[in-house]
Amino acid sequence: MTEARPGTLGELKAGGYAGRSVKDEMRGNLVRKLKAGEELFPGVQGYDDTVVPQIVNAVLARHDFILLGLRGQAKSRILRQLALLLDEHIPILAGSEVNDDPLRPLSKYGRQLVEEHGEHTPIEWIDRDARYVEKLATPDVTIADMIGDVDPIKAARGGHILADELTIHYGLLPRANRGIFAINELPDLAGKIQVGLFNILQEGDVQVKGYPIRLSLDVLMVFTANPEDYTARGKIITPLKDRIGAEIRTHYPEELETGVDITRQEAWVAREGTCVEVPDFLEETIERIAFIARDDKRIDQRSGVSQRMPITVTETVVSNAERRALQHGESVAVPRVADIYAALPAITGKMELEYEGELHGADRISREIIQQSCSQTFDVHAAGADVEDIIDYFETGGALQIGEDSSSSACVKGFETVPGLLPLVENVGLAPAAASDGHRAAACELVLEALVAQRRISRSSAGYTRAPHQHPGQGKGYQGFDPMGGLNI
Repeated sequence: MTEARPGTLGELKAGGYAGRSVKDEMRGNLVRKLKAGEELFPGVQGYDDTVVPQIVNAVLARHDFILLGLRGQAKSRILRQLALLLDEHIPILAGSEVNDDPLRPLSKYGRQLVEEHGEHTPIEWIDRDARYVEKLATPDVTIADMIGDVDPIKAARGGHILADELTIHYGLLPRANRGIFAINELPDLAGKIQVGLFNILQEGDVQVKGYPIRLSLDVLMVFTANPEDYTARGKIITPLKDRIGAEIRTHYPEELETGVDITRQEAWVAREGTCVEVPDFLEETIERIAFIARDDKRIDQRSGVSQRMPITVTETVVSNAERRALQHGESVAVPRVADIYAALPAITGKMELEYEGELHGADRISREIIQQSCSQTFDVHAAGADVEDIIDYFETGGALQIGEDSSSSACVKGFETVPGLLPLVENVGLAPAAASDGHRAAACELVLEALVAQRRISRSSAGYTRAPHQHPGQGKGYQGFDPMGGLNI
């Protein structure tokens, strides 16, 4: 049973309520969490040794701060989880628009309420979520949106003159009093609006519409920005940047395993009515696409390759496998390499290209990156594996036709005709002998795609052809898997 909270100012005082600033409140709760060894930012991975310690330092120092990093680096998620450092509930004067502290009313409304009712002043309690206010900075944001403006309707209904403080319609910043105010994409905020934030950061107050009143707000201000924004759309003006206590740099996952864990956590894989099994090596292959793209000089690294890429690719890959399973009445959907190619729209839409990249085209670059990723995954799992029997089979005229929408069992029957292919994936652990047909088919496709990337075999629109070092007349040639047009081996 929930303990009854004080409902009046007198009851609040009798309970020993003293109140504290929001920065002291967050500092105190952070100290408690650190002592207890609690997780500070649930679901945020890869920052334990880099970003999180810097945020902890900023909060302990009672600093406002900015998270500076490329898109898809969990900046907004971190800011929203700062609310977990607030008290679960705090008291305010009933009806207050600016979360007036009952012991120290900020607004004229709050002061009048206490004067009128004294110890019987009604108290409300608000939870921590109501104390987090977030605004996406856009060029059309006005001072009235952020700070406030005169409300003629309030004046008319209340019989007040326009110079009366009671006629103010408070903006987002005053409404965030005793809480956290977050601004996303700060450089997009017009310079004159950034100027309007000076006083609250330095002196802790704001002025509304030139009125000779001051609102000594109690607020933690946090921001996000993308370094690209400084040149592409705007900039953070120097005086404001100087007033922000800490500039904390975020980053993409530094380890492949971390990236896989993030994608596994965020991607929607579980589908109603269809059991989905994504092989570990396919998860690695998808994640490597993003890692390789982040090092590709044809891709604009100032814009970055968002962590949303492997997440959306995984979801599209699963959807393509689900579609195939439904067509064949299979109870389990197991994605294959062909499904990664089917997810090309989820890759090309996440890349900004440099001039050289524009000449090559996003589709071609994406296909090359997929091949590189398959090759690297194969090397990790099957380095030094003997693939000569596989290559010899095609060089001596072997052929196999399997469509990209073929069932898993049909694929396995086809791969069984290629000497050494199934034993290879079983021996290196890509798909043990007890694995399902879906896993075995996915492993075999990975091997074939890796051989293409390593120029052991080539692929044309008709399928795999002779190896690059061969010329017409120097061998019978061979055909292989075409992930978009079907499997022509």
